[in-house]
Amino acid sequence: MKFNLTDVTRLIRTRRSIRPEQLRNRKVHRDQLELMFEAANWAPNHGKTEPWRFKVFQEEALQALQQHMADVYKEVSAPDAFLQSKYEQIQARAQKASVAIVVWMKRQESGRIPEEEEMMAVACAVQNMSLVATAYGMGLFWSSGKVAYAPSFAKYLGIESPDRVLGVLYPGYPEEEWPEGKRNIWMNKVEWNGF
Repeated sequence: MKFNLTDVTRLIRTRRSIRPEQLRNRKVHRDQLELMFEAANWAPNHGKTEPWRFKVFQEEALQALQQHMADVYKEVSAPDAFLQSKYEQIQARAQKASVAIVVWMKRQESGRIPEEEEMMAVACAVQNMSLVATAYGMGLFWSSGKVAYAPSFAKYLGIESPDRVLGVLYPGYPEEEWPEGKRNIWMNKVEWNGF
């Protein structure tokens, strides 16, 4: 066997999404981020387009990003759906997280590879980043939704269509003990044919 499967499967099973609000104030270092990006760069991708792109924010830039995200939340929320507590929660993420990473998809000019496949490649890149984060004892939370997908957020970041923002990643160390994961049994999700 080329790799120790016990270690590999333990790493995969230990991976966690830990919300920025659940992080402790411990800095994520540049060399850790660089190793995460190196791992992302080895994600599978159809046509070798390597569509994953990242913008890294820390310190004042992170505070400005979170304020802009809070403002976008207010902009895209219907008046009866807007929650002041959520607005403040988005702002406060800059106090708990030491870094935020905008993840986006760079669409190849030819459009030969379907967009869905490019987004799946980016998701694989983020999974690779998550596994490296786990090896460091960090979680990696992927925040997406109407704020991340808002045209005004992409404009703020200088990202133009057909490229797409796919979310904001928050790596960091959990404040509490490492959370235990739960999954339904895999056998209920697999249909065997021809075996």
